[in-house]
Amino acid sequence: MLQNRKIIVTGAAAGIGKEVVQQCIKEGATVIACDINQEGLDDLKQTINHRNRLFIYRLDVSSYEAVSAFFHYLEKEHPRLDGLVNNAGIYLAKNIADYQVDEINKVLDVNVKGGIYFSQMFGEKLLQAKYSGVIVNMSSVAGMEGSSDAIYGASKAAILGLTKSCAMNFSPYIRVNTVAPTMVDTSMMEIIPSWRREEYLNNELIDTPVTAKDVAETVVFLLSDKSKHYTGATFDLNNGGYLR
Repeated sequence: MLQNRKIIVTGAAAGIGKEVVQQCIKEGATVIACDINQEGLDDLKQTINHRNRLFIYRLDVSSYEAVSAFFHYLEKEHPRLDGLVNNAGIYLAKNIADYQVDEINKVLDVNVKGGIYFSQMFGEKLLQAKYSGVIVNMSSVAGMEGSSDAIYGASKAAILGLTKSCAMNFSPYIRVNTVAPTMVDTSMMEIIPSWRREEYLNNELIDTPVTAKDVAETVVFLLSDKSKHYTGATFDLNNGGYLR
């Protein structure tokens, strides 16, 4: 579905991001994988069969200067881009009363500003050239229904608004959608409070857990032409746990 496409994936070194990279390459894409974790990026490189279609780049998505430098690199090495997956995010599993100012800033800088910086620069690049493209943002059920971690929930709710606004700002050249998964079996799930995990599971209508591969397959669909009539939309991947 993604033959000859070139896709940027942030937060690519582990979890959902890593699976997105693998599924995109499986579907024929070339991927530029970004993460702050160099060791994780190196490990990712070792797991990919078609290594000639994977490029790794270490950066901190919360740094405007680092993201700007990355897009300057792209101008030289990857001038034609087709897709962006804003997946990078952090979750501290804390009550709002326990947050320190630097922790609030860190979550919002990575989860919100990182997506804004990448969307802005990707959008500017494609709009100037009048190229078509796709952005897929990673939100969460926490952004739809609230979270025991209010700062994380607020950051993921912000992504929903960013998606809709960018869909308007970047039309007709760039489609922008978001995926809002329920709990996914990654390292992040291990620090979700047990009572909250039980709430999620008790509300779900389908008893098959949502996996990172399931999320990645939804992302691939949204990156492909099979989703050509979707923009500004949110795809709930939550086993019917929260019906609206």
